[in-house]
Amino acid sequence: MNIKQVLSFIKIEHTLFSLPFVLIGYILAHNEFVANQQSGMFDWIAPDLAWILIAAVGARGLAMGLNRIIDREVDAENPRTAGRHLASGSMSMKTAWTLCGVFLCMLLVSAGMLNEVALMMAWLPVVVFVVYPYLKRYTWLCHFWLGLCLGLAPAGAWIAIAADSLGWSAITGTGWYPGVFFIALGVALWIAAFDLNYARMDAESDKENGIHSFPSQFGDEVTTRTSIQLTLAWFACFAIANPMPEPFFLVAAGAMAITNIVVILRRLQWNDFQTTLFRTSMLTGWVLLVAVMLMEPTQAVV
Repeated sequence: MNIKQVLSFIKIEHTLFSLPFVLIGYILAHNEFVANQQSGMFDWIAPDLAWILIAAVGARGLAMGLNRIIDREVDAENPRTAGRHLASGSMSMKTAWTLCGVFLCMLLVSAGMLNEVALMMAWLPVVVFVVYPYLKRYTWLCHFWLGLCLGLAPAGAWIAIAADSLGWSAITGTGWYPGVFFIALGVALWIAAFDLNYARMDAESDKENGIHSFPSQFGDEVTTRTSIQLTLAWFACFAIANPMPEPFFLVAAGAMAITNIVVILRRLQWNDFQTTLFRTSMLTGWVLLVAVMLMEPTQAVV
């Protein structure tokens, strides 16, 4: 086993989906609880940020590792995924479980270094990760569950900072509403829209193997219509995250929503629709992160 194989196993490039929203959650909390209002900037090298990033990498690696382990037999039956490490036998189960153990330790140690609340709530994403691969065997709602997995990213980062000041009130109180709630919900809907389209590749295989993906259940036309509706819904979530959001945040969110819709509608014109969709969806998070970074601390979406 080498680093390249490990990075390929966990698809490190997919971390680019969740990372900007982890940082958005950090910025929202930092601006509210920590930022020096005189400087108008936040400290990017703060220890909390480092631990949050380590926790995010650990959580993402654990999620992918568990998915690969649980789905190894399903992957072997699908021509597109038959070459994956466990399905093809190029990686042993022992190695896969060892990697999951390492990623779990990264998550738990980092959460413990942040605060008690973060550590005590670390079980939640782990349970969500375990449920997802099994859910696709029973219902097309699995796409929305995957959205929940990534929707936890901004919420978790926000709590990691907010709990330093608020303790358990960071969860039991209402400080997370509406800003963090609607950002997290928007991320969940955004990922669900992406995954509905990504699942188009496996629609026929899913039918044959009893996987309940949305495209295999409802067909191409309904998938297109639903993914566009979800895109409009995640834009609405970002728009109402604050009663008076910064105009350039709305412009950024609107531009990326339109871009995603155009890609979906013109999917037949792309030589590789899935690659275009992946890059567009990945860019969405980073554009929104830049928009949040440009806000004044007192005007952040919280």
